[in-house]
Amino acid sequence: MPLHQYAYFALFSRHTSADDMTSQLGIAPNEVSVRGSRITEPAVVPADHSWRVTCREPGLRIDEQITRLLDRLQPHTDRISHLTRQLADTGGGAVLQVVRYFNDTDRTRPDAADAPNLFGWHLDREVLDFLIATGAELDVDEYDMAGDEDSG
Repeated sequence: MPLHQYAYFALFSRHTSADDMTSQLGIAPNEVSVRGSRITEPAVVPADHSWRVTCREPGLRIDEQITRLLDRLQPHTDRISHLTRQLADTGGGAVLQVVRYFNDTDRTRPDAADAPNLFGWHLDREVLDFLIATGAELDVDEYDMAGDEDSG
């Protein structure tokens, strides 16, 4: 079963821009989104500004991707915690997001003999402590990309 997955840590706010977050943290994000005031078809306009550190490295389990994120973020835990508290006062916050697409046949599948088992993953105490310290939520999205023809 082909599997495509990635993880990211994001700070989000309706009022504080990603540039302002970068300035306060002293950490450059991998991705940003800018909250828009108008919807132009067919583009989706983000509801919030978002600052993200991502890991999309293929062949890693989700817990390995999360470890890569924390290697980058943990030295800045105090600044992230402070900013998250500020963002929470106006409806913003922080999230560790896990996204997994099962049966993603559009992706190249490695040889079964060489492919690592990507299905199991866990969060260790270090990750949980970081989430608690930063006030971040954990959000896991999993999607079955198999078409109806595969369901019966």
